[in-house]
Amino acid sequence: MNSTNCPKYEAHRRAPNFEARLIQGLGFRLQFSQFPASSSFSIPPIRFQMGKKRKHTETEAAASLKKDETAEERPKRTLLGWKNNDEDDKIQNGSVGFRNKEKVLVTCSRRISFRYRHLMLNLVDLLPHCKKDNKVESKESKGATLNELVELKSCSSCLFFECRKGKDLYLWMAKCPNGPSVKFLVNAVHTMEELKLTGNHLKGSRPILTFSSNFDKKPHFQLLKEMITQIFGTPKDHRKSKPYHDNIFVFSITDDHIWFRNYQISCPQSGGQKIDRGDLEKMTLVEVGPRFCLNPIKIFGGSFGGPTLFENPFYVSPNQIRSLEKKQKAGKYAKKVKAKTRRKMHEMENPLEVDEFADMWKE
Repeated sequence: MNSTNCPKYEAHRRAPNFEARLIQGLGFRLQFSQFPASSSFSIPPIRFQMGKKRKHTETEAAASLKKDETAEERPKRTLLGWKNNDEDDKIQNGSVGFRNKEKVLVTCSRRISFRYRHLMLNLVDLLPHCKKDNKVESKESKGATLNELVELKSCSSCLFFECRKGKDLYLWMAKCPNGPSVKFLVNAVHTMEELKLTGNHLKGSRPILTFSSNFDKKPHFQLLKEMITQIFGTPKDHRKSKPYHDNIFVFSITDDHIWFRNYQISCPQSGGQKIDRGDLEKMTLVEVGPRFCLNPIKIFGGSFGGPTLFENPFYVSPNQIRSLEKKQKAGKYAKKVKAKTRRKMHEMENPLEVDEFADMWKE
């Protein structure tokens, strides 16, 4: 018997939801045309369709449901410590505040003396966010060269120690590449090797910057305070810095000169791991070094040049000081020569009388 003449098949074919039950039995997505009204029956051609690819959001949602059903997720470990999911949400939402990424390039000119080179190395040890580079030739085009070096090293500031005549040390403090920049004359240099002080703090710790009240009285000192804060302040969470403070950088103004001192924070402990309030009151400062004095010469609007924003009217160059000292020494010699001539003239005008007893013992 053919399937088309079977009465049971005809009853099933005419029953409601026949197509849906047939699709469920096959397990595929099929498209059927309308069955003909005639008694003959033929199976229409089957069209297969690929299932849609699951979206990435659906997979993430499924994964999150699985994680919630199991244990809590462990926080991620980074170079800065353990990272929570709350911090990730803040980063994704863009609610994270400003992050200081200050980097300072420290370099010097050729033919620098050993004392000034040791001072530069001491500052390199005190600033964990700095990068040291090779010596640069001290020429008129040094500004363009230093700006290129700062850009290659991915830095934003520069400390350039320029030595002239093997005696005079100038310090350029610049924000690259747009400025401003300051030129200082460095005096009263004392390195750590020379001082041999008892203070000692951990290398890479973040310093506390303190300024005297004179910095807020004049506008050029306010600008210098901001530049010093940005260059000497170690950024938070820097990979080479330690996450605590145990030293202080002191900048004070005396006679329009900026004096630098570095102190260790010494706090006596009573024996326990925690520090008592009584021990905090007994906190003292012990000097570490180095020492130097900065005499501001000019403040420029650009990086290593540009329009002059400020010029120190009381600045006297070391060459002028040495020339005045030579003139004073030359005046002393001229005075000696004049004194000798006056003495000879006095002896000629006032000769000595002949002594009666001069030849008495010759006989």
